[in-house]
This record gives sequence, structure tokens and C-alpha cells, in this order.
Amino acid sequence: TLTYFSGSLFTSTTFDFAFSPRPSCLSWPILGRPPSALGFKPLRASSPSSKSFKAECEWKAVFLGGEGSELDRNRQTREQETPPDFFYFSDFERHNAEVAAFHLDKILDFRRVPPVAGRLVNMTKEIRDVTRDKKLWRTFFISPANNVCFYGECSYYCSTEHALCGKPDQIEGSLAAFLPDLALAKRKTWRNPWRRSYHKRKKAEWEVDPDYCEEVKQTPPYDSGTRLLDIMDMTVFDFLMGNMDRHHYETFEKFGNETFIIHLDNGRGFGKHSHDEVSILVPLTQCCRIRKSTQLRLQLLAKEEFKLSLLMSESLVRDRLSPVLIQQHLQAMDRRVRQVLNVLADCVEKEGYSYVVEDDLQGADPPALPPRQR
Repeated sequence: TLTYFSGSLFTSTTFDFAFSPRPSCLSWPILGRPPSALGFKPLRASSPSSKSFKAECEWKAVFLGGEGSELDRNRQTREQETPPDFFYFSDFERHNAEVAAFHLDKILDFRRVPPVAGRLVNMTKEIRDVTRDKKLWRTFFISPANNVCFYGECSYYCSTEHALCGKPDQIEGSLAAFLPDLALAKRKTWRNPWRRSYHKRKKAEWEVDPDYCEEVKQTPPYDSGTRLLDIMDMTVFDFLMGNMDRHHYETFEKFGNETFIIHLDNGRGFGKHSHDEVSILVPLTQCCRIRKSTQLRLQLLAKEEFKLSLLMSESLVRDRLSPVLIQQHLQAMDRRVRQVLNVLADCVEKEGYSYVVEDDLQGADPPALPPRQR
């Protein structure tokens, strides 16, 4: 588990609590408390993030007491949807999506997203006045409306025209707990087999080859162990929040191929509630594989008394930035749960239950899969 590493790094941190063993994530009377502490603890220092693959500006925040986190900030209101003419790689990253993704991951019982909480940040006292980075400090300015603004450094959207401005210096953001230091827990970055082309005209191989999964299943590390099933879990996770931007993923090196995927960088989720991007489900439709635990959880979340929208709403109300999601996004998740279950039903009809559903509840690793007979 993640606590294998975090216990040696911190004592009784938000990270330890969020990933400690618990009988069920559906009974959470105290779950919201430690992650939400990220929204209140005083900041001691801040500096630009060095995280790979980030298109927009993020920065590191260090709390009094030494615990670290990563801060993302808002560019859109809750009500705004991603414009229909935007490419997925041009979409803004949303701070509330990072918060909602953490809660969704917990409800799905994956526990692969580091703790995230919403926060109101005083840009003057908590960023500008405590940063040790001169380049970041120089990007601060006062707007014509007398609001404090800054733009930081990043690949896109870091300019005076795309500056972040407070009211007058208050701004919403999300804080994510640091993963254990790389000196303690090295991580490996993997290219997602179902990565999109990130090109305006070209398509990825999986978009034109319906048998693409057969090729993936013969390629390490997907030819044995649980990695392919991890990808299917990640596919469900991304589809429920509408995240098309899953180009890479990370794992802890310590566990080799007996590891798990860490669900990082979820800021491009929850961009559209009026549209369900079914292409996100292609890994599931091509491979027709799922863990039994994931299937049972989805079936539970489709029941009226345990609807995903109800559980998300109940969980998110604890966050400082509540309401984190508008009702339309919550309702969209209920609709998408039904779509995933329909895909699984079609798979079972075509391939048979024993092929599609891997019984992970017995504690056994799945065997290597032979190619399907056609």
C-alpha cells in the first residue's frame, strides 16, 4: 500500500490517514477531515512545481511543520463547460476537478489519488511574500482593477494575458499532498498504451485498429500480472469524470510488476457534463476485462440508495470550496456508471463472464491471457 512509504516519511500525516486500511469507503464520517486540513494549515514557503508533463503553472507549498503539498489554482467557474471547439490538449486544468477526482477515487475504492483538498489562498501572504523563487516573484503585478495577479512559468497559459487574478488577492485553488520523496520511493513513468495522438489531425493506433488490445496484451508489463486490469480501472475512473488527458501514468519502482498505478493529474476532468466522451472507454470495449471488485462497486453505485451522485455530494460537502461540482456534473456521473455497466454487459454476452470478469476477491493474481479466438 501507499502507507508502506509514507510511514517512513511523515508521522500521522494526511497521506497516512487517507490510505490507511478501512473496511469500506462508503462509511466515511471522518474521512473528509484530514484531507480538508490541507485547506487550512498555514503555508511557510512556495515555489514553482518541477512536475513533468504540466502544461499550466503549479507550485509547491510547504506547511508550518514541514509537510509538503502541490497547489493548483482555478481558471474556470463551476458552471463553465469546456468549449466544444477546444482540443483535449488545449483544455484548462480545473482545481475543483482535482478535488473531485480524489473523492471519486475513494468512493470507487481504488485509493490511488494522493489526498487533495480545496483551499482559499491569499496570493500576497501565502505565495508572493513567502516564495523563495525570484522568477515567480517577478510575475506578480497589480491589475487595472487593483487586483493582485501573477502568471508563473509553464508551457502554456503563463503570460500577462493569462494571468491569475485574485479578488483582490484571494483565489481558489487545490492542494495535493506530496508523494514520498524520490529518495525514499522511486517512481517510474509509463506511456499510456491508449494515449491520444495530441495532434490536430492524426489519430492514435488504437483509434483505427479494433484489435489493438491484442497487441497490448502481448507487450510487457501488460502480458502478465495485474497491470492491464489497472488500466481498465483507470479507464473507468477517467470516463466517469470525462478526462481525456491520460497520456502517461506512474508507478512505484519498489514493487516491480506487482505495483499499482498512481492516478495523478486529474485537472482536465469534469469539463463537460452535457457530453459523454465514449472514446475514453475504448480500452474497456477492446479488451473486455474488468476486476470483479470494480464491477461490483459499479453495480452498487447504480442502485438508487447508493447512487454515485449522492455519495459524491455527501463527500464533497466537507471540502472548504463546497460546492465543488455543480449538480449537472453529479448527474452526468450517474449516467456514465450505467454506460460502463452496459459495455460490460455487452462484453459478457460476447466473451462470457469468466473471460471478462477477473475474480480479484480471492487474492490470486490473474493468469496471462491467450489471444481471443475469432
